[in-house]
Amino acid sequence: QVQLVESGGGLVQAGASLRLSCAASGRTFDNYGMGWFLQNPVKEREVVATISWSGASTYYSDSVKGRFTISRDIVKNTVYLQMASLQPEDTAVYYCAARKYGSVGGDFTVGGMHYWGKGTLVTVSS
Repeated sequence: QVQLVESGGGLVQAGASLRLSCAASGRTFDNYGMGWFLQNPVKEREVVATISWSGASTYYSDSVKGRFTISRDIVKNTVYLQMASLQPEDTAVYYCAARKYGSVGGDFTVGGMHYWGKGTLVTVSS
């Protein structure tokens, strides 16, 4: 059974950093593009950052560009989201998702992902 399990969320103050992890099990994900999405009461689920299946390209939404970094460890079957300079508007549930051969930005839509984790809550206080 394929599972994506997120961890690393929590309550932090504005300006702090967090690293989210997404551990994949049930299969190898080296040919899957991976993405992080967020959802909160004022936003529908939207993409935050993606990394192509080859690892050669990444994408960041304008709201996190320069503050967040996505990376993957093929050996550990894990993808990370390093979050810095967190702001209250970053408060959300963060979901990890996978799409087979996901490569370009248009691949990483909410409806286009093949597997989803259950999410981890990040709360940033002012």
